[in-house]
Amino acid sequence: MNLYAVIMAGGIGSRFWPRSKKKTPKQLLKIFGERTMIQETVKRLKGIVKNENIYVITNKIQKTGVLTQLSQLPVENIIEEPFGRNTAACIGLASVLIEKKDPNAVTLVLPADHIINGKKEFHDTLLKAAEFANEAKGLVTIGIPPSRPETGYGYIQIDEKPVTDGVFNVLTFAEKPNYATAVRFIESGDFIWNSGMFIQRADVILDEMKLHMPELHEGLMKIKDAIGTKKYMEVLTNVYGRLKRISIDYGIMEKSKKVYLTKGNFKWSDVGSWEAVYELSEKDENKNAKVGQVYTESSVNSFIYSPDKFVALIGVENLIVINDDDSLLICHRDKAQDVKNVIDYLKINELTEYL
Repeated sequence: MNLYAVIMAGGIGSRFWPRSKKKTPKQLLKIFGERTMIQETVKRLKGIVKNENIYVITNKIQKTGVLTQLSQLPVENIIEEPFGRNTAACIGLASVLIEKKDPNAVTLVLPADHIINGKKEFHDTLLKAAEFANEAKGLVTIGIPPSRPETGYGYIQIDEKPVTDGVFNVLTFAEKPNYATAVRFIESGDFIWNSGMFIQRADVILDEMKLHMPELHEGLMKIKDAIGTKKYMEVLTNVYGRLKRISIDYGIMEKSKKVYLTKGNFKWSDVGSWEAVYELSEKDENKNAKVGQVYTESSVNSFIYSPDKFVALIGVENLIVINDDDSLLICHRDKAQDVKNVIDYLKINELTEYL
């Protein structure tokens, strides 16, 4: 079994503004520890995927940062999307590049910006999924057994009777629910958190694209034919710009009859907002998480990031304060998901220097 990894690293992490910006998105930041999130993602693969088999899909603005941070990977494995076209096109592009190189490749498709603890359990889960995907020619996603009625994650409903040891048929995909729906999901016992990780043979996902997204597949085949020729970049740019913007979940996973799930029994978070960072951070006796020179008085349950400027909080609670070089964010913790609205405001008002 020939294992390859595809790391998706093209997003800007809009909920992590003002630290996350176009040139320095969430995956290129040190959120926890001394390594950036994408460096941790690559390090996590050591022992099961060779460096020469790790591919990163990014964009023009972020490519230099990725190359700098992942100098151990071959330069040609850092793939630049000419346009952002969501995850179906991203995974399709990576699949044709890898399948051209190795027709028997099994790919582990992973986001660049998740936190995972429990390396052995993570490896065991990936290998089990890869073996099943290779033998059964299925599309396997990793689901995380839910510990709470979380509204920030998508869910996957599974058939409770396994197909084989630890592998289940997927019945439905569900978008991020409201709280009441999340409670029902947890109580039902057959809904699992969607981790956004997918394992499949490169040729199998391309066959499913041919069946369910024929226009995407047709474009990918034009790109594949141009690989290794002088016209590759021209063809890639012309074709990719016309591909449909759609996620792999909507485009393929919700339609395919070959989708399975294996449970990941490791600690996982997609770190989707500053609230998630607060939850994962060490806290003082007043439940405040602080980075930098921070003074708090009669203040509780807050996250404060200010590495370069002194910040004082007095008589407040449940706040997120991010004091960056040129911008300041202050919001209530239960509004952390709404930070992305700031990005929309900055775009509309052409305040691009803050993006």
